[in-house]
Amino acid sequence: MWQDLAPIGRDTSTRGYRRYAWTAADADCRAWFKAQAESRGLTYELDRNGNQWAWLGDPLAGDAVVTGSHLDSVPDGGAFDGPLGVVSSFAALDELRRRGAELTRPLAIGNFGDEEGARFGLACVGSRLASGQLTAEKAYALKDGDGISLPRAMEAAGYDPSAIGPDPERLARIGAFVELHVEQGRALDLSNDPVGIASAIWPHGRWRFDFHGEANHAGTTRLVDRRDPMLTYAETVLAARREAELAGAVATFGKISVEPNGVNAIPSLVRGWLDSRAPDQASLDTVVAAIEQAAKERAERDGVDLNIVRESFTPVIEFEHALRDELNKILGGRIPVLGTGAGHDAGILSGSIPTAMLFVRNPTGVSHSPAEFAAEDDCVAGVLALADVLEGLACR
Repeated sequence: MWQDLAPIGRDTSTRGYRRYAWTAADADCRAWFKAQAESRGLTYELDRNGNQWAWLGDPLAGDAVVTGSHLDSVPDGGAFDGPLGVVSSFAALDELRRRGAELTRPLAIGNFGDEEGARFGLACVGSRLASGQLTAEKAYALKDGDGISLPRAMEAAGYDPSAIGPDPERLARIGAFVELHVEQGRALDLSNDPVGIASAIWPHGRWRFDFHGEANHAGTTRLVDRRDPMLTYAETVLAARREAELAGAVATFGKISVEPNGVNAIPSLVRGWLDSRAPDQASLDTVVAAIEQAAKERAERDGVDLNIVRESFTPVIEFEHALRDELNKILGGRIPVLGTGAGHDAGILSGSIPTAMLFVRNPTGVSHSPAEFAAEDDCVAGVLALADVLEGLACR
């Protein structure tokens, strides 16, 4: 499975993945998922929001145990973030069949659409729509960098966008969702454990900073006469690092657009996107407020107009303690429990259904990069742990 999926959406120059929502690479990933489901005799479904489902047992019976993750990527992302969870889900099902496990609850594997938000700027679109955290109206307004709207992209990919929206009836049929994911950090490597259990997801969000200055000639405009928004942006980036360190949080400006984007032109507009995450809400609020204040002060000094828009936000998510404890019990009670600063579909769905997560060791901690890696032995340990969990939940 891993070998079949690996070439899809991989850039030949960077060796990273570009599996963006509703593109050709996304279509190939979806075709792969459907083929995996059908080859196992599973009931395949595509829901109203473009999420894929593969069912063993009656999808309408209720109290189902669901696993899975996502197949899309960030720009030039790694091979494991998302796909490891989907591949491991099918492999865990194969293991259950090898064991002769007899299910007493329906079992399903899911591939949630547009988890990374790389194309339209909002993460977890598929699960947000299903859970009602994203309205159809707001989804229709999402556009990519080329101005293509989400509905138009869905139509181009052969899907009907008129049906998107909350899917409470489907979620009501799910009794538990367990997502396996490569760890995006080094906690398991430092503790020398191949598999861990998630405790919580840090609160996190994305903010867009628009710095409006004045375009002018780079060679003839005196420094004192400039209204250069790049200076304001640069100071804001440095402020983000300072404030994050003080609060024990993280803050990153990882995306930027510049107009007119000429080597010999002072920019008229610099637009930067801030991603910030913290262990608790108070710390996150402190960091973002301090970054905004630093940006405003520097903008005034530079004669630059500033506009700040919060594009997305997810509060702290504590995974259901009862389900988390049950996973630990099934796995022998010796599994490390750790928090994470990364968002996941399991976190979005936790407001609607009981959810939990398993992490597989990442020896370098590198993620969202072509260098992302997990050893085969650890991946197998993750599959076996997931199989144990699914058997414990669905065969009782």
